[in-house]
Amino acid sequence: MEQKKIITDKSKLLARTESTMHYVKISPNEEEYMKVWIKEPTFFQLEQAQMKLFNVNMSQKDVSFDMTEVYRYLFEAFVEKTEPMLNAIDLLRLNAYAGNQLKAVLPDPFSMLEVDSDLKANSEMQ
Repeated sequence: MEQKKIITDKSKLLARTESTMHYVKISPNEEEYMKVWIKEPTFFQLEQAQMKLFNVNMSQKDVSFDMTEVYRYLFEAFVEKTEPMLNAIDLLRLNAYAGNQLKAVLPDPFSMLEVDSDLKANSEMQ
């Protein structure tokens, strides 16, 4: 059986506590930007964001999808601060261009769906 190197620095497993600053262009026609600090997500925050996609109505036996709730959650959970300073209501009122630029630097809750290809094979062998 192949020996795997076991991690000794547990900080490599944890989400960073410091946020990352990004410049977000506010208009396609102007060279003006806002600064946005984005927090690194934890596994459970991304799971929660995925669950925001589904609206389940048991009384009507209906399931619908709502990306608006996903992005509202992402804006609230991961935008630490902005320059100029914007509050939660301001973020929800961004024009379409600025909102799309901001969306591009937010964590993608669906990117973690990929699993290491040999993970299942190795765990089944044990």
